[in-house]
Amino acid sequence: MESLAFTTLAATSFSSRISNSQPKFCPEGCVKCSPVSLSLWSSFLSSLKRSECSSSSTSFRESLLYGEQFKAVEKVCTVRTNRRISMRSARVAFVDQCGSDNSRDSNAHMTNEQDPKRLTNGHATSIQAPMEDVSARGMELNGISSNRVTTSSVVEKTIVTEKKNVDVDELWLEIIAEARLESEKEPALASYFYSSVISHKSLERALAFHLSNKLSNPTLLSTQLFGLIVDIFNSDVAIRRAIREDLRAVRVKDPACSSYCHCLLYFKGFLACQAYRVSHWLWNNDRPSLAFLMQSRVSEVFHVDIHPAATIGSGVLFDHATGLVVGETAIIGSNVSILHNVTLGGTGLLGDRHPKIGDGVLIGAGAILLGNIVIGEGAKIGSGSLVLIDVPPHTTAVGNPARLIGGKQSPTKLKDIPSETMDHTIKGWSDYVI
Repeated sequence: MESLAFTTLAATSFSSRISNSQPKFCPEGCVKCSPVSLSLWSSFLSSLKRSECSSSSTSFRESLLYGEQFKAVEKVCTVRTNRRISMRSARVAFVDQCGSDNSRDSNAHMTNEQDPKRLTNGHATSIQAPMEDVSARGMELNGISSNRVTTSSVVEKTIVTEKKNVDVDELWLEIIAEARLESEKEPALASYFYSSVISHKSLERALAFHLSNKLSNPTLLSTQLFGLIVDIFNSDVAIRRAIREDLRAVRVKDPACSSYCHCLLYFKGFLACQAYRVSHWLWNNDRPSLAFLMQSRVSEVFHVDIHPAATIGSGVLFDHATGLVVGETAIIGSNVSILHNVTLGGTGLLGDRHPKIGDGVLIGAGAILLGNIVIGEGAKIGSGSLVLIDVPPHTTAVGNPARLIGGKQSPTKLKDIPSETMDHTIKGWSDYVI
């Protein structure tokens, strides 16, 4: 009876302290993360309520420590309002150690109410020790203040360690900032930007989340796709590098693209290209069935048909992308810009039968390139052209069938890289415009 009365008295005192100190959020955008923070706070209050109804004092003490850890992380965030990386690391460290995935990685990734006993499941192993055996360590209620200092210092050390070990992804930070700005401009889309971008820990996870929801169907669950895509992204540094180069290419070359976030969420040419990279990885790792399934879903959803065996470089722009077809043995170099309704088709049934596109090539809308032909570096293909012959580097081919501007013997040379200038005019021949 004395133990129960003491526990009830302590719970009442601590509850009054909680009611006078509502959770605060950092002015530099943490308010956008309030759903997660409020969820954690609600989980803590629920655990506290359960402990008041229990004769065991251990769960109550765990609840107190849970609350102190929340307030410690909250304090660190408040002090470091001008250091965005530290705030994000603190939030990630705390949420992960509670066994929660604040990224809401997919439609079925919503976690259950967190329990204080799950605090040892996080990645911050330095925080595990105080929670491994609460009763065995004989923690007293009047010792919570000292534990608070210890927990806060551990969290701060974790932040410093993570900051030293993690290479800051400037592009991802810019995308996060753009998403927050857009959510402020359009409050109706705040939850969309949060679940699609802001809540994720990396560009790869955000892209995997977006692709998995786009490509899923009733028999191909988004959770399955998410896990598959994330694993592939994390296992291949070349894919991660290509994703960023593709993003930058779209942002620079396409005047309709207002931001990186805009491209990540809305540009199906970019999304189709990244889905191709997943299917290409599967093809190269002897998983053709899954690779063909990805190709089929991309064709159905984005109206882009790229064979998993095709080879595509980085910094590629598929502008509009609708109707793009790339055959099995086709090769597309880096820094290439291709518009909609372009076909890189084959001749014959077997062997190397598709076009080879050099770096820096610009292919206009509706162009058809057939057979094992070579389009040289920095060449330009006019819209609606039917190309059946090799095109020398830095020249222009246009027409049906296509012919070289300036003649076959001495074709006119282009001074600039057409895929970068996106200049669709054909000079020195006519007023023809792609």
